[in-house]
Amino acid sequence: MVVLNRIYTRTGDKGETALSDGSRVGKDSLRVESYGTVDELNAVTGLARLHASGDVDAALARIQNDLFDVGADLARPGHDRDHEEKYPVLRASEGQIDWLEQQIDAMTARLDPLRSFILPGGTPLASALHQCRTVCRRAERVAVALGREDGANPVALKYLNRLSDWYFVAARMANDEGRADVLWVPGANR
Repeated sequence: MVVLNRIYTRTGDKGETALSDGSRVGKDSLRVESYGTVDELNAVTGLARLHASGDVDAALARIQNDLFDVGADLARPGHDRDHEEKYPVLRASEGQIDWLEQQIDAMTARLDPLRSFILPGGTPLASALHQCRTVCRRAERVAVALGREDGANPVALKYLNRLSDWYFVAARMANDEGRADVLWVPGANR
């Protein structure tokens, strides 16, 4: 277990940071942007938990832990086996995606089919989950760009894609199982 006796290290004062394999990159690198956006997603997920209880709160707590796994995955360039002993590799897993899919299927079974696009809003929890969904989509876009430029675990990308679906369906559930969804009315204000 890592013990943090001091938060500041001064090693990043010149605009660089260490990745999980020990290599150093600029703080503005796509890799740092990728796991940083996942960290932001984790933070807004924590805010959503302020409005959640019971099973939803437990699911969000699990997701927060999984997001740390995904962030660690994105912070690790390539698959350099020479450094795995000193810097263990933590990768997102298919099991994490399977759990999301099971949750989505169970929630979707309780919802009426969508017949219109919906606007982000409704209950405080639904609104917070919609914010999580949009940050998740941004995290996915950045991770996809990282994958093209410098490589990223395809399972981490798949996890973020599925997670945004989970947030969407969970937001509908938080809106009285979709009955209180805010529907888009095309051209309503012309």
